[in-house]
Amino acid sequence: MHSMIRPPLIKTPLISPPPEPSAAALSYRDLAVIAAQTADDKKAIDPVILDVGDALSITEAFVIASAPNRRQVAMIADEVEAAVKSAGGAGPISVEGLAEASWVLLDFGGFVVHVFLDETRRFYDLERLWSEVPRLAWVPLRGPESTAESTAESTAESTAEPTPELPEGADR
Repeated sequence: MHSMIRPPLIKTPLISPPPEPSAAALSYRDLAVIAAQTADDKKAIDPVILDVGDALSITEAFVIASAPNRRQVAMIADEVEAAVKSAGGAGPISVEGLAEASWVLLDFGGFVVHVFLDETRRFYDLERLWSEVPRLAWVPLRGPESTAESTAESTAESTAEPTPELPEGADR
């Protein structure tokens, strides 16, 4: 009689353990800054990062930005998602509101990105609702002159000085 040959028993688990986190892995703060910088680079209005981790147990930060029209809201949300992924972050766990593009929410777990239509942002005013939490500092990719606050300051400065008077008879 022939004896059956059995394969050796494999003692390794069928599901491999998750890889060890690398030292180069970006934190939620790093990824939130990338999201804010990307929104700013795509001409979002006043992107901010709120550190909500101590006040809210489900996420660590909110990135809030807005745009003047629905097409730009959707484009900013798409670009933020792509930038976070290309930086090594995972894609969002959930995306809400993209079809309407009045308030798009990208939930990345450690942080949540809110991209609003400008009037929707003013209506819900999340910055006022979360006014007790600190804002995280970040540097825009387009430079400080790109932010709405800097633009408003430079406009105020340029209009603060009176225009020099021309002598009589001179054309403007």
